[in-house]
Amino acid sequence: MMIIMNTSLELLTEKLLGSFDLHTYRRDLSLYMRIGEYLKNGILRGDIPPGELLPSTRVLSQYLDVSRSTAIKAYDILLLEGLTEVRQGSGYRVRKDTSAGRIGRQKIPQHTAYPDISGKGLAFRKNVHLINSTSEEAIAFRPGLPPLDIFPVNHWKRLSNYYWRTIKASSLSYSNASGVAVLKENLARYLSTMRGLRCDPEQIIIVSGSLQSLYLTGNALIDKGDSMVMENPAFPNVHSIFRSLEARIHALPVDNEGIVIPGSGAIPPPKLIHVTPSGHYPTGVRMTPRRRKALLEWASENGSMIIENDYEHEISHWGNRDSPSLFSLDNEQRTVYLGTFNRLLHPSIRLGYMVVPYYLLDTVKALQKHSHRFVSPSNQVVMNQFIEKNYLYQHIRSLIEVAEERKALFCDIVRNEFHPSFRIVNRDVPSLHLLATFDHPVSDQELIHAFREKHLIAHAYSKCFVKDPVDGLILGYASVRKPLIHKKLSEMAVLYNALVKQAGNSG
Repeated sequence: MMIIMNTSLELLTEKLLGSFDLHTYRRDLSLYMRIGEYLKNGILRGDIPPGELLPSTRVLSQYLDVSRSTAIKAYDILLLEGLTEVRQGSGYRVRKDTSAGRIGRQKIPQHTAYPDISGKGLAFRKNVHLINSTSEEAIAFRPGLPPLDIFPVNHWKRLSNYYWRTIKASSLSYSNASGVAVLKENLARYLSTMRGLRCDPEQIIIVSGSLQSLYLTGNALIDKGDSMVMENPAFPNVHSIFRSLEARIHALPVDNEGIVIPGSGAIPPPKLIHVTPSGHYPTGVRMTPRRRKALLEWASENGSMIIENDYEHEISHWGNRDSPSLFSLDNEQRTVYLGTFNRLLHPSIRLGYMVVPYYLLDTVKALQKHSHRFVSPSNQVVMNQFIEKNYLYQHIRSLIEVAEERKALFCDIVRNEFHPSFRIVNRDVPSLHLLATFDHPVSDQELIHAFREKHLIAHAYSKCFVKDPVDGLILGYASVRKPLIHKKLSEMAVLYNALVKQAGNSG
């Protein structure tokens, strides 16, 4: 049956739910709780004005293709939390006072004295804007996300249920800060197979992700004013960490062989070098064997340590063993190796790992104990079984196949619908994001702001540069199902083309 909505209600429904993907949002929750949680966040953000009439449960159920009872239960969540009220014959409305659903801010007397924030605290606060937001609910086209809809939830749920059925009470106590032994042993075998990396299980430290690994390594090595090297461009998170540690950063360009190594005496000997050799972020350039050898020699000459951030190695090296890791080529134990499952499975799993040279191992372990204690043992044990039962390898194969299909569709739409100035420059790179550049007066920050108004996400290429920034967009395509790629990328094309036309007319 067709539903006829008045224009204002239709616009509100689209505004509320246009960017909501029921199949990927909070998959740990039941359907009605996903809908309720999403709407609750919208009300608390102020997206829905107080007193506003919500779409009826019939409209909601048909718009999202769920049962009427699911829609009713979703609205009941809002009602129970004091965010809405229901009036006989007029449906659900947002309460004019939604403070019942908010946590009130305590009033603080004026002239209250507090101690000064530490210099390090101020430095981290100053640079936190460099870290891309993690609070954006829209997934089209957010970089750093795998195809969330193909994650084998049933396998994970079965392994998790078994863990909790068989767990002993004694195992619920504090866990080893560096990680569960069985996972570390399995990871040592996994890295040997996938990356030719030889290490002892005790060298592996389980972390929540690459950002924590960078934090631990940086704090273990960098004092204020120490010289360190990174690629230009690079992950904004890397800028943020090392600027906050007040390192003296030397950003070196990247050519078609990888990071460009400076001539003798061009910069002070760096204490630390951060690189992404498997696939430079965000261009995807793979460091050549010759450049890897030269980098290791340069680090040796200067007494430097290297952070090898191998953030997408399963994707960039699947079926290709010709490009070994720096860690495996390093005969002097100068390399700290970083890996993560967050980009491979899903970000909420919060599981990564680092392989640490023995010289640095005790220091990093001590920092781990002081700052993060340990990662959830249940997740670690389930992850170990996930690898053990070959589910991880099966998932990687599926991920690569699905991602390639979505990338092909994405690039076709760009070619057919975007202004010719919009160019994908890394189409042939095995990665979960695409880099687009353009030559017009509209900046990437202006574009991102315009996209966000329509619940479309992209990251600024210019934000990746320490110096000499270039405008562009980093776009994640892999997490977006093909029907939504069609819809959302076409919306992005309309916006982009209009902005380009407007800039041309004003010029």
